[in-house]
Amino acid sequence: MSWQKSSYCGEGESCVHVTADPTGTDVYLTESADPTEAILTARPAAFAALIRTLNSLNSSGV
Repeated sequence: MSWQKSSYCGEGESCVHVTADPTGTDVYLTESADPTEAILTARPAAFAALIRTLNSLNSSGV
């Protein structure tokens, strides 16, 4: 799998990394401090809902 680092990650900070399985069935999230230990699995629709929610919170100044 090829992990992509969050674009909101600053230098030296713990960051969220994301990848998808080749079939597109699952999206995987992990934290850079320990990328192989704790991997969260989500369906693409649930991940998209998370991103929409985070974007709406960010645009509302929360």
